[in-house]
Amino acid sequence: MPRLLTAFATAILCLTFGAGPVMAGDKIDKTIDTEKATIHVATFADELDHPWGLAFLPDGRMLLTERVGRLRIVDKEGGLSYPVAGLPDIDVRGQGGLLDVAIDPDFKKNKFVYLSFTEPGEDGMNGTAVLRGKLAEDMNEPRLSNVKVIFRQHPKVDGSGHFGSRLVFDRKGHLFITLGERYFDSVRGQAQDLDSDLGKIVRIWPDGSIPKDNPYADDGGPEGDARPEIWSYGHRNVQGAAIEPKTGKLWADEHGPKGGDEINVIEPGRDYGWPVVSFGVNYDGSPVGTGEAHAPGMTDPIYHWTPSIGVCGMAFYTSDAIPEWKGDLFVGGLAKPRLVRLEYQGEKITHTENLLTGLHERIRAVKQGPDGALYVLTDSSNGQILKITKAD
Repeated sequence: MPRLLTAFATAILCLTFGAGPVMAGDKIDKTIDTEKATIHVATFADELDHPWGLAFLPDGRMLLTERVGRLRIVDKEGGLSYPVAGLPDIDVRGQGGLLDVAIDPDFKKNKFVYLSFTEPGEDGMNGTAVLRGKLAEDMNEPRLSNVKVIFRQHPKVDGSGHFGSRLVFDRKGHLFITLGERYFDSVRGQAQDLDSDLGKIVRIWPDGSIPKDNPYADDGGPEGDARPEIWSYGHRNVQGAAIEPKTGKLWADEHGPKGGDEINVIEPGRDYGWPVVSFGVNYDGSPVGTGEAHAPGMTDPIYHWTPSIGVCGMAFYTSDAIPEWKGDLFVGGLAKPRLVRLEYQGEKITHTENLLTGLHERIRAVKQGPDGALYVLTDSSNGQILKITKAD
């Protein structure tokens, strides 16, 4: 049996890796009535420091990132491995650190894992980067080897916000990477510039090469200088993304400023408006860009929240384990802690339901497990993995 971490060992490891000791939060074990189903919500794993990303291994175990710079394997009972060795230097500041995780579509053969993280640069600069490494899955001595950075956001910025950072594979094996516009007024306009990766969603192959059918791979766009990895632009800070099961299209949720959180259906070469138009306003109350919510040539969201809930994470539910929810979309909320269930027809949201509001837990990520349960990550220094099943 692998040696699982005790609270004491966890505290020692936190000190070793530069974070304060993690105190256990209250475990959750609740039955909740919702509009369509009675569900059971329970703590699956706890004592986590700002868990950020979650991916399921083929055997049902999980890979979990903690923003402070730790990658762990979580066994089927919620036991935590020692931190995975072999990670590069990570700039853990503000919203930055170790962020999302995904496994290769051919993981059973190649053991490749992908991690997005804040890569330090010179003179305080940093930026979103993505690495690929081969995972040794031993719970006692997990390690990444053959680590290679396959993508670096250009340019790096001196800041600690808006890194985006969701990783999503499509059905053909392309890797989508969502990228924030880095927040500051001085750089956020680059979300409209095709020679910059700020405020973009990019698409690459797993080795970092550029697909030939990317919208700017051949001609460099209108000005001839577009970066070939760009798939879409005009984004603020996309922190949730998933492939819609019926169409295979990428859907994404995006932080607005003060108001104007969005859900978008992502199409190649489309401009999603930031910072020219928005359904929200700047934090000081001043208008964003033109002060309008729409503009010719810019793509509107299919749904938006005003006031903002701080959208984060996204999962389409496809299991029969909770049949009442099959076919629905789930999105987390940070600023207004909740899990939102959304019903949709085609590309139109038809109904929403707020869940887990009574827990007062910021939801960073949501994933459907191979067992049909929904797993959500709570964003705090005493973070947890919560498991949602249908109540008996």
